[in-house]
Amino acid sequence: MPIVSVIIPTHNRAELLCSAITSVLNQTFQDFEILVIDDASTDNTREVISRYRDTRIKYIHHEVNKGEAGSRNTGILHSHAEYIAFLDDDDEWLPEKLQLQIDLFNSCQQEIGVIYTGYLRVDWTKKKILKQTVPIKRGYIYNDMFIQNYVGIPSTIILRRKCFDLVGLFDGSLPYGTDYDMWIRLAKEFHFDYIREPLVKYCVHQERISSHLDARINGLEILLKRYNHLFAANSKRHSYYHSHIGMMYCSIGSIKKGRELLLKAIKIYPLGIRGYLCFVLFLLGKNNFRRVKKIIYFLRSTGFYFTHRDRR
Repeated sequence: MPIVSVIIPTHNRAELLCSAITSVLNQTFQDFEILVIDDASTDNTREVISRYRDTRIKYIHHEVNKGEAGSRNTGILHSHAEYIAFLDDDDEWLPEKLQLQIDLFNSCQQEIGVIYTGYLRVDWTKKKILKQTVPIKRGYIYNDMFIQNYVGIPSTIILRRKCFDLVGLFDGSLPYGTDYDMWIRLAKEFHFDYIREPLVKYCVHQERISSHLDARINGLEILLKRYNHLFAANSKRHSYYHSHIGMMYCSIGSIKKGRELLLKAIKIYPLGIRGYLCFVLFLLGKNNFRRVKKIIYFLRSTGFYFTHRDRR
């Protein structure tokens, strides 16, 4: 029985998938199984997997697309190890990631259910490091998670199998934010710890689901409603989330809805500058709004603008 099950969901990213799998095979810790969950790909993913002769790689194919949450759940249900780790098909691990996390699990208390790491945000096209994110929250971080997603991306995570017995699987009904929702549920029941070093390369490119604004808006609105009283406990951050969603509505042309949320953000936290700035940006008109948004996106992708760690 392997010690770690590595779950890699994938959909039409055969080229990137190779780098992800290779980064697992190159780990200094080698007692693992790899479950590649092919979420109804139409490219040559099956052929790429067939080239690997390592018996630790298990290939599971979905006939219909189930999304990231459904793919991770399939991996969990087919896994066998005491610990479960996630790796997105367009990310990579540094060689010591698993070893350092397992060593920490072996030395920590049973109340620690999840260990995450720092990571590097990398421009996939230019192969350039844009930003380094360092974890800062450990222990019982449940209330902290409503200020911001301190844990971040799934590729840094490893957790005990028993965690899912208590909190259940990923919520496949969410169009966006399934990982954030899971970290919140885990944080309510288990303590978290971290390894400060950046042990993951998080690749930034246009195909990330976070670039699909409709899904992103819908998912964030569901999470705000689901945990409303907890998000509302911090008026400044509560205001930020409303202005953030409002800006996205404006980006897709839903100006009326965007304006309503921007005004609500100001009402929730009248002392905050961001709500007013966003509203002024809205008043510039659709074309100017989109030009400024492109500048903000560029600055944010380089780590220069908005350091609140809205990662996905």
